[in-house]
Amino acid sequence: MIETRGLRKSFGDKAVLEGISLTVESGTVFALLGPNGAGKTTTIHILSTRIRADGGEAFVGGHDVAREPDAVRAVIGVTGQFSAVDTMLTGEENLRLMAELQHLERREGRRRAAELLERFELADAAKKLPSVYSGGMKRRLDLAMTLVGKPRVIFLDEPTTGLDPRSRRTMWHIIRDLAADGVTVLLMTQYLEEADQLADRIAVLDRGMIVAEGTPDELKRRIPGGHIRLQFDDTKRLEEAARSFGDAARVEEGLALQVPTGGDVRSLRAVLDRLDREDIAVSDLSIHRPDLDDVFFALTGHQTEMRGEPQ
Repeated sequence: MIETRGLRKSFGDKAVLEGISLTVESGTVFALLGPNGAGKTTTIHILSTRIRADGGEAFVGGHDVAREPDAVRAVIGVTGQFSAVDTMLTGEENLRLMAELQHLERREGRRRAAELLERFELADAAKKLPSVYSGGMKRRLDLAMTLVGKPRVIFLDEPTTGLDPRSRRTMWHIIRDLAADGVTVLLMTQYLEEADQLADRIAVLDRGMIVAEGTPDELKRRIPGGHIRLQFDDTKRLEEAARSFGDAARVEEGLALQVPTGGDVRSLRAVLDRLDREDIAVSDLSIHRPDLDDVFFALTGHQTEMRGEPQ
């Protein structure tokens, strides 16, 4: 549904994209993960025909972004970091205005607005101005406006920035439902958990280049550091386990060992079998795997402004 080949873009003497190549399958959520300035928003602007690339090719819904911009615009919807909601109109009026801009017949526009208000749990606030909406409600209205024309592809640029955890999870549910309905979602985010929870595939961007691509699990498996943590009730059992697991590292805080593992079922079974065979009692066992923050740090060699979920 989305394909780029060697996409390049510079602003003055600053290269923002340096040969981006992506393939996004229909009905999936594809996340572009990276810090500010990595090139995520520039990629969206090119794919949504707002700016032209300096080189390479891009296709959306089978249409060439450079040669067929009108055809591309007909199949996409864009929700940016900042709301496009008109605060002088009610929620319902915003949706009806969008329906008119999409050239829907008036009756169809009213029906579509009512359908979206219900779907996004905004029916009770339909006659109210967005100034009294919560941040989550405004975000849902903004996305509902994007969906008025039933786009096949949606670009979401930081769709949950500034939302509280509950509103963020509501938005996640909506995004999952869109993909389940066959809509292709290209998600730009700085929230690590958001990409992990939503994306079928992730491309990690750094300094205008893709440094890794794969499913969340594939990316995390590329990074060493996974381990099984074994907790013990006393020093004697800890010492027994330490002799058995020679490659395990002692945890300074508490009576525990970290046994290196790939994090798969086979590794866990091997640890359990050894504990059983040597009759070593543990009080607790937990599996730890690298997260996407570990992935980004390992691939780029520097810390980022990437964020976990706000508390």
